[in-house]
Amino acid sequence: MRKTIGIIIVFLGIVALGFWWHTNKVAAPAQNTTTTNNSQPSTTIPSFDKAMYSNTDPSSLWVVVNKQHPLTPVSYTPTDLRTPRVTLRVAGAAEMQMRSVASTALENMFAAAQSDGYKLQISTAYRGYAYQKNLYDSYVAKNGQTAADKVSARPGYSEHQTGWAVDIRGVPDVCGLKTCFGDTPEGKWLAANAHTYGFLLRYPASKVSVTGYEYEPWHFRYIGTDLSEKLFAHHIETLEEFFGVTGSTVYN
Repeated sequence: MRKTIGIIIVFLGIVALGFWWHTNKVAAPAQNTTTTNNSQPSTTIPSFDKAMYSNTDPSSLWVVVNKQHPLTPVSYTPTDLRTPRVTLRVAGAAEMQMRSVASTALENMFAAAQSDGYKLQISTAYRGYAYQKNLYDSYVAKNGQTAADKVSARPGYSEHQTGWAVDIRGVPDVCGLKTCFGDTPEGKWLAANAHTYGFLLRYPASKVSVTGYEYEPWHFRYIGTDLSEKLFAHHIETLEEFFGVTGSTVYN
């Protein structure tokens, strides 16, 4: 009787051991597969040459202009300005112009927007030193210098003077040059698609202390698709952060 019980116990032990071995053998490959997949990046990040263009040359595609970094010289004027073939707020005005390559990119972006059902227009693009001085002085006269510095660049410190920047409105004009533009269909389309055409939403709401300016959902800066796609893919919102350039709400 005892011999029989012993045989049964041994038999049950062998069965249990076999079941344990089979279960772990089957489960092991699944565990290894999961670990391997998780260890792979979702996308391949190519090398990127941040020194491809200057951050200080006023004619450079990647020049960084803010309250800490004025244009040098402050009277700089681009040499290849032209008027984009798009809807203009003021036809024939000099402030409708952009650098040639930026104009072409803007034409492509506006055409894509219209294809998706959104019509856009240039509010202002290039603004020379004299134009910017008159604009800034008008803000100072109306609201004082402290208030003016929050919403307008001093002459020589404006991205618009580079010919790479543009302020955009919708057609019809709803929330033009107001923060509510970011909530309009046109504003949302631009925020989601501008990077495809080489443009950056330059003054996001979360980066006021970095860029030095309040949220401007209408202000876009041309930087080329190589950089705009890079920033968008890696959720980098400002040129200052990407290039390690100082920025502030206070002028130097």
